[in-house]
Amino acid sequence: MTPFCFYALTALLPTYCLKRGRIKEEGKDTLLRKRKVLHLLSQWIALYRDTLLEGEHTKLFMKMLYRYVLDDLYEYPALEKEVKELQKLLRMQRRHTVDEYSPQRKNKALFHQLSLKETWQPARMAQRQNKEVLCHVYVTMDSYVSVRTHGEVTAQELLAAVAERLECAEDDMVLLAVTYSRGKVLLQPQQCVYSDSLGAVSRLCVCRRDLTETTSLVTDNGQMQQPTVRMLSMNTWDIAVALTNCDWSLFRNLQEQELVYFTLSRDSCSGHTVALELLLQRCNEVQQWVMTEVLLCPTLCKRVQLFKKFIKIAAHCKAQRNLNSFFAIIMGLNTPAVSRLTQTWEKVPGKFKKLFSELESLTDPSFNHKAYRDAFKKMKSPKIPFLPLLLKDITFIHEGNKTFLDNLVNFEKLHMMADMVRVIRHCQTDHMGNMLTQKESPDVKVYINYLHIIDNQQTLFELSHRLETKV
Repeated sequence: MTPFCFYALTALLPTYCLKRGRIKEEGKDTLLRKRKVLHLLSQWIALYRDTLLEGEHTKLFMKMLYRYVLDDLYEYPALEKEVKELQKLLRMQRRHTVDEYSPQRKNKALFHQLSLKETWQPARMAQRQNKEVLCHVYVTMDSYVSVRTHGEVTAQELLAAVAERLECAEDDMVLLAVTYSRGKVLLQPQQCVYSDSLGAVSRLCVCRRDLTETTSLVTDNGQMQQPTVRMLSMNTWDIAVALTNCDWSLFRNLQEQELVYFTLSRDSCSGHTVALELLLQRCNEVQQWVMTEVLLCPTLCKRVQLFKKFIKIAAHCKAQRNLNSFFAIIMGLNTPAVSRLTQTWEKVPGKFKKLFSELESLTDPSFNHKAYRDAFKKMKSPKIPFLPLLLKDITFIHEGNKTFLDNLVNFEKLHMMADMVRVIRHCQTDHMGNMLTQKESPDVKVYINYLHIIDNQQTLFELSHRLETKV
């Protein structure tokens, strides 16, 4: 059903307006066909109202179809029920009856309908404001703190979170928003970070209160060691639980159609793929967090401890059926900037190297990721899949099969795509009551919700070569 939504716009309207001259059809058959189209439309909107009614193409389609139905209302009075249903769907202010569309008033009424303003209320606006966001607050030119928060977060709340993560005084810092139109804007403590008055914000930055210098994390060995020492004191299972709870809170809000929107029409569906984009962003951030923690650790013995911890955390994420963070950690350890640390890897005990090799084999792309797919099938639900691979499968189906064959919708392609997106429903299903959410340590939760990340690859490589100069 979900993939069909993207092609119904091109198939439903011509079907409804099919001329009687093209096929041999009685009046009652014409009415039946039109009512079938309208019934399908009502079911479609009922399932995906909040997502679909925000799209400009869908709005235009609904307006056009509504005008056609009004045009047919005099000839087919039995469509009165469908008209009222459409009025409910469109939240129309004006009520129409069959009498209004008598031949004498039809042209005037149609002219009025063309200029009628529908009350398309933003039904999801309130929901959106309360949704989770992963806010990037830059503390240097190439590193940021990823803050898991809500859409109405204030500047003071963000500063408090960043100050706690950096273990520094909140009073010494201010928050700057770098916008495309107004340049740098100093945010007031109670000002909403995502306020419409700010316009498009390209970057949030923490600066010293005198605005003369950006707060720096990587300045000397003492400051470099501080975040690493904090992590080494934490239990690996608790860290995995915090990662899984964070991923699960995002994944359970994911709607199936988001995968199709993201794959087929990414540019025109802004706001329809929020949960999916947050999950992909989180996966990328966890990978970069692993690299950051390792490369900010100047001591060899502590880097070895970090490697052991991350390997154990990856194993715990797999046990907790969180393959999103599992893949992110393994990929983070496999990045060139980390994998080249041969002196560190040599000090890792053999049993941890063996465990890492076993875990790494699940990420092997050979034979279309057969190892991962086999392991994933054996896992009970609920579980969190590795979404980039699922998106890759949907893209392959879309690009490898034609949407229309002989001017008819290729339903075989749509069924294949529907089977793929149903994976989300299956993974979110919890028939046995085994929720992924687990009790977590408050300190670890705060630490995982505010990840410090270096996102500049050149800086990461420079740190790597500073730790182990290649001979």
